[in-house]
Amino acid sequence: MKHPVPSFRGMEKVASDSPGRISGFCINAGLLFLGVIFFALPQPNLLSATGFPIVAYFAFVPLFVLVRRVSLRASFLWGAFYGLLCYCLFTYWLGVFHPVAMYVIGIQYFLYSLVLVPLLKLADMHFPDKGFIVQWIIWIGYEYVKTLGFAGYSYGIIGYSQWSWPVVIRIAAVFGVWGVSALVVFPSAWIAAGIKPACSGVPRTWFRAFLPFARTHALSAVVWLVCLCAALAYGIVNTGDYSGDSHATLALVQPNSDPWKGGFETYRRDFNTLVRLSDEALASNPSIDLVVWPETAFIPRIDWHYRYRDDPQSWTLVSRLLEYLDTAPVPFVIGNDDAVMGPVWGGLWDRVDYNAVFVFTPGKNVIPPKPEKYHKMHLVPFTEHFPYRKAFPWIYDILVANDTHFWEKGYDPVVFSAGGLSFSTPICFEDTFGYISRTFVQNGARAIVNLTNDAWAKSIPCQYQHLSMAVFRAVENRVPLVRATASGQTCIVLPDGTLSAMAEPFTETWLVGDVPVLSNYTETLYTVWGDVWGVLFLVCGLVLTLAGAIRSRIETGREPRSVVES
Repeated sequence: MKHPVPSFRGMEKVASDSPGRISGFCINAGLLFLGVIFFALPQPNLLSATGFPIVAYFAFVPLFVLVRRVSLRASFLWGAFYGLLCYCLFTYWLGVFHPVAMYVIGIQYFLYSLVLVPLLKLADMHFPDKGFIVQWIIWIGYEYVKTLGFAGYSYGIIGYSQWSWPVVIRIAAVFGVWGVSALVVFPSAWIAAGIKPACSGVPRTWFRAFLPFARTHALSAVVWLVCLCAALAYGIVNTGDYSGDSHATLALVQPNSDPWKGGFETYRRDFNTLVRLSDEALASNPSIDLVVWPETAFIPRIDWHYRYRDDPQSWTLVSRLLEYLDTAPVPFVIGNDDAVMGPVWGGLWDRVDYNAVFVFTPGKNVIPPKPEKYHKMHLVPFTEHFPYRKAFPWIYDILVANDTHFWEKGYDPVVFSAGGLSFSTPICFEDTFGYISRTFVQNGARAIVNLTNDAWAKSIPCQYQHLSMAVFRAVENRVPLVRATASGQTCIVLPDGTLSAMAEPFTETWLVGDVPVLSNYTETLYTVWGDVWGVLFLVCGLVLTLAGAIRSRIETGREPRSVVES
């Protein structure tokens, strides 16, 4: 009787595969690391305040190659960590904004990328030849989706990395930021597609198939190049000339202070600083039409303390402010916490707070204070607003325990008229969303006056990242934009995206400059269409993903069944 001879081939295979698996994991981890770095570098960062915009054009090559190398099952985990690490590095400054903020963003992008990267993998699987085009479409659709809803967050949209190149971003007047992102992302998808056929091997072999791929898919590269040239031509032709327009002169005050830190003594000190800087600006230029203070620059609630006088110190400071404003030579735009009596949780009535902008005109609406008002409509999720108290009381309790200051939402896109200018005042976070400024312009605003406080971050990259998005609001609607900020970036942006002036960050200073008064304004296509291009990318991405899955299922069903030999 013969006994079977033990076979060690299976064990030998496992032993031989182990080094390959380890090296494969290391290569994948390296791609993940490069992808995270390349995601952060194009945007303002610790190495460069303005970012490295050229990096954006190949920033997603490591990610798209990683997508090809990993399995569909593994793509969920690799994707989740990609999103988590990208935003931990890119928005590191959230760690000082609020104790909860970094956890919220980390979890949010862990979950987003948990879905996104498998979708990119499915595009690669279902469209072997043209998968890079589907991946490109999916990515732009994802960028649009992440701006929607209560937790919408515009930071990290790759198109914003081009903010310092006005000639590139002027197509946002037609396509919004989505057109710029589309130009920027396509090269990454195309280059990665050329690497993919050989990317299962070691990195030195990855480019073996690139030249054959480039010859086969030259047309798509040529189409992209034509689109890039057309965008640049459009940007060159549409350089603004505002010499024929009348101008309004604005003084933008930057007190270099986080007004919420330090209690009443800080409020008093900041008031004195704001008055001093305003007086210096007014003395420097007698033709100033309007003075602008930043978001919540004056903390005691002006209307509330004048009306109820429940705190003598605050009442005294409010009285000093109103006396100053009533004798001022020009109107003032001021950020303040507006409080009114209204219904609160449980049907009771109590003080309700709004993050607000007041416009005071001397001798008209100062004493008693009856300013024109705007209430912030898009509040920062979790840290300014949480509408799900009833559904998730435990989250609400955590936020309250971490000293969260909640405001109520406003609903009226107010347009002010003062200093010879029709303008609206998105507050801080609001100028990161295109739809808000578009709504203001549709309602008659011919300038955007943004009031911001980023002083809490003590971070140059944070302030420049915010600026990079604000610049697009001017370009999209072709109206001037000015920013009065607590510590930076206080600036004036012309309708063509050119920064005409900017104050030194983290200094007590003021900036005086002119903006054109657009008496013969014509709406841009973006102002008319809004974010329709973001919607189109999203719909196309979903339709193609679904169509690819259906086609693959049909083709799988047609394959002949294998015959098992006995």
